Amino acid sequence: MGKLIVIEGLDGAGKNTLARAVTEELTARGAHVIGRAFPRYGEDIHADLARDGLHGRLGDLTESVNGMALLFALDRRAAADQLRADLDRADVVLVDRYVASNAAYGAARLHQDADGEIVEWVRALEIDRFGIPVPDEQILLRVPVAVAADRARSRESTDATRARDSYESDDSLQTRCGRVYEQLADRGWLSPWRVVDGVGQVDAASLVAAF
Repeated sequence: MGKLIVIEGLDGAGKNTLARAVTEELTARGAHVIGRAFPRYGEDIHADLARDGLHGRLGDLTESVNGMALLFALDRRAAADQLRADLDRADVVLVDRYVASNAAYGAARLHQDADGEIVEWVRALEIDRFGIPVPDEQILLRVPVAVAADRARSRESTDATRARDSYESDDSLQTRCGRVYEQLADRGWLSPWRVVDGVGQVDAASLVAAF
């Protein structure tokens, strides 16, 4: 049985870049790594509906924090069997965004902290009711909101498919979300966490050595 390792962080934090670096390092050490990412845009109807909501194409459903969180959760529920199969055949399943993203953004939208009711609602929905695999470890890629926003804008300018959504372009929301992420990490929510400074280049070798 492999380990489920999750990378979390703000939009523009550099999660995808870190996932590639970690995968390369683990592979060089002889590990079998499978990479996954959520939301699964273009693969799952719930993810595509959530994307529509983030870009203002779902009417007033977007205003419902629980409604949007449910769409993201249903995407993971649909992927649960695949994740379990991945864990049976790989040494590490490395996931870009997972349950903590749903908890952190939901809490931030409602101006709650990590002890707020939406965080527990997300945990009960995804872990207890949907039974998705629990992470073995979570990595918080911590960057200042301004840095993450600059990276997201740069990505948007060079890739027409990466237009920022309503969450990504709301700096106040991103600031609150960053605080909730820190609280989740401090509490060891769902699993042990490691907090990594993502402003500069992350030393993937040192990070992998602790897996």
